[in-house]
Amino acid sequence: MRPSELEGKNVIGTGGKVVGTVSGMEFEHLSWKVTRLAVRLSEDAIQTLGYKKPFLGHVEILISVDAVKGVADVVTLNKSITELRSAIEPPK
Repeated sequence: MRPSELEGKNVIGTGGKVVGTVSGMEFEHLSWKVTRLAVRLSEDAIQTLGYKKPFLGHVEILISVDAVKGVADVVTLNKSITELRSAIEPPK
């Protein structure tokens, strides 16, 4: 799968709730492995995770690929929205 094919896919937590959409990814530059997914959060996820939505813009988080269960028409996670707090990584 090409990286461009992942962008825009919905990200679904274990409870079946939409966490957001894939907006990008980070690679390990030596091995070319994807290490983290950039996810633009849905309105529900913003509220559940306690973020404040900017007036103009969106909230984007980085999720470790260890939290990804599978990729098909959607990206499924092995964590619920509330469990994501431990999987969210700060930007570098």
